[in-house]
Amino acid sequence: QVQLVESGGGLVQAGGSLRLSCAASGSRFKIEAMGWFRQAPGQQRVLVASITSGGSTNYADSVKGRFTISRDNAKNTMYLQMNSLKPEDTAVYYCNQMRLPRTSWGQGTQVTVSS
Repeated sequence: QVQLVESGGGLVQAGGSLRLSCAASGSRFKIEAMGWFRQAPGQQRVLVASITSGGSTNYADSVKGRFTISRDNAKNTMYLQMNSLKPEDTAVYYCNQMRLPRTSWGQGTQVTVSS
């Protein structure tokens, strides 16, 4: 089972950038499609971006053109480059595999965008 640790969040002003990292353990990371999810206060967790094992990507309309998902299979790590951040991007960000059932969720990383 893949275990996940997210990092890289923080407080940033609107228009700023952050780069999130997702460190995964286990040998399955390389073959799994992975995704970044976020959960804002009082809202459900939603998918933000996904990437296949081969590097094909998809994005939610709300982040398209601003966020870039990538992965380094040699380092068992996935990234989310977030540019032109908006206050509505404020949330706890999580990574997980796309295949159901999901593996255990990590602690997430808080992203707060001030206006």
